Amino acid sequence: MSKGPADAPQKYLRTKEAAPVVGLCPRTLEKHRTYGTGPKYRKVGGRVLYDIDDLHAWTELGARTSTSDTNATYVPPAKPHAARAPAYAGKSR
Repeated sequence: MSKGPADAPQKYLRTKEAAPVVGLCPRTLEKHRTYGTGPKYRKVGGRVLYDIDDLHAWTELGARTSTSDTNATYVPPAKPHAARAPAYAGKSR
């Protein structure tokens, strides 16, 4: 018996479904999307969709073998950086 589409694993996830896959809340994943620091996504008919493989690839960027791992890739936080958003650079609280 072959499996139908209802039994097929989900390939694309909406933000609410994708956030737990990478261990974040949906709002943080939205911020990463806004600042360009998050995983690749697709816009289809106004919907934001994440490929499950892209989510796993993005989290792999932060993989380390120790705290002093010098070959590790830096995954930035979900916040604007001074180089990308000069308006935030000079503000102090």
